[in-house]
Amino acid sequence: MRLTYANQLTILRMLFVPCFVILLIYNYPKAATAVFVLAAVSDGLDGLLARKLQQKTVLGSFLDPMADKILLTAAFITLTIPSMPLALHIPAWLTVLTISRDLIIAVSVLVIHMQTGHSRFPPSFLGKCTTAVQLLVVAVCLLANFDLRPAAAAFPLVVYATLAFTVASGLHYASKSIRIIASYQETDDEGSGRQDS
Repeated sequence: MRLTYANQLTILRMLFVPCFVILLIYNYPKAATAVFVLAAVSDGLDGLLARKLQQKTVLGSFLDPMADKILLTAAFITLTIPSMPLALHIPAWLTVLTISRDLIIAVSVLVIHMQTGHSRFPPSFLGKCTTAVQLLVVAVCLLANFDLRPAAAAFPLVVYATLAFTVASGLHYASKSIRIIASYQETDDEGSGRQDS
């Protein structure tokens, strides 16, 4: 199977992740920031390419959010480690909350698919905003290493904005999951009722 340009760009974004982590570990925060910015820009470009070239694929709809989660999870964990030589660190509680939300959503999607056969879970607008804000908090944390006072000053605000969006989108996905299950149960009950009659 030939990969589309958009899918190739998404895979490239995944390959940026180990480069980003290694650069941070070996105390090259500025180079790591450049790699992260490239990865974040590629996140927007792959979707744009898929739309412009009419190359939307099932593989792409799976790879794109997975690439985002791999990048963000690696960034959050690495930037939370206290021993990392950085000007700022992402609070551990925010990292735990972010990863827990993603795990809960992933498990919920799997359970719903197994119970109902429902397989379409397109990202919501709120979910996309959450990803954007999570990318922003990582970027601001990294930019503080350039001795940028505005970045350091804005960091607490961006942290709490990330908290708000992460919680709100988590509740939104929970509500959506409950509606899908309830709709399936109603359909199943109606089918059982017709069979009984």
